[in-house]
Amino acid sequence: MADDAYGATVAKRRLSRRLAELRTESGHTANHVCDILNWGRGKVGRFEANQWKRPEMSDIRDLLRIYGVDSAAAEELEDLAIRARARPWWRDYTDIFENEFPGFENDAERIQVCMPLVVPGLLQTQDYARAVIQQGSPGLDADEVERRVQLRMGRQELLKRENPPRFWAIVDEAALRRPMGGRDVHVAQIERLMDVIAEPNITLQVMPFKYGGHAADGGAFMIMRFPDTDLPDIVYMEYLTGAHYIDKDEEVERYAAVMERLSVAGTSPDRTREILAGMLKEI
Repeated sequence: MADDAYGATVAKRRLSRRLAELRTESGHTANHVCDILNWGRGKVGRFEANQWKRPEMSDIRDLLRIYGVDSAAAEELEDLAIRARARPWWRDYTDIFENEFPGFENDAERIQVCMPLVVPGLLQTQDYARAVIQQGSPGLDADEVERRVQLRMGRQELLKRENPPRFWAIVDEAALRRPMGGRDVHVAQIERLMDVIAEPNITLQVMPFKYGGHAADGGAFMIMRFPDTDLPDIVYMEYLTGAHYIDKDEEVERYAAVMERLSVAGTSPDRTREILAGMLKEI
């Protein structure tokens, strides 16, 4: 499923940025463009802020005409809009993810995660994911829990595609030792991790208890990097009542620095299998 509409989210993001640049270069204000096209005030701003679901081709062509874009550049941008219009499978879960996180995750070429409390979602077994979801949202009915489990399993498909992203996770020892879902679920999850770390695109490091407190004690976060170097990295975080992402360079750099420090402080990836095997013997 993760191959569906691969690149659509990044294409839409690139299109938004390019339209903003073209308007500025043309000398028009956003309100002036809305007036010319008889659009409601704010529509151009929403386009440029990437606050639109699927770009209408007629709207894109109208903007390119007003901005005086030549035919070659217009064709390139229309192709970008066509890619941006693809409807990915995760659109059926917009009530769970109100932002475009699944699309950014799916389009990333490198994903880095720091997990102090639980195993990363992209590496969870179904039973472990079910236990995490039930623990975090105890009021959900059984059908909704299963729907969320399937969403998580669908997201994992991106690690199996022909050109998967590079996935690098730093997981606190506490998350690996916590028996989420009971002993059998715990054992199966550790075994799952021992399997996936054999994949060339997956790296797992353990942050041991002996290290003490560390810079990521404040919570989990994910850093996503994209193939298009014109697009900034994104940091994504979840909290009890929602989630958000940031893409300001100075803020992203702070999180990247934390990941770098943790990677140096954590155990070597070469020791991860040994550590997991030792945990299995103790469960």
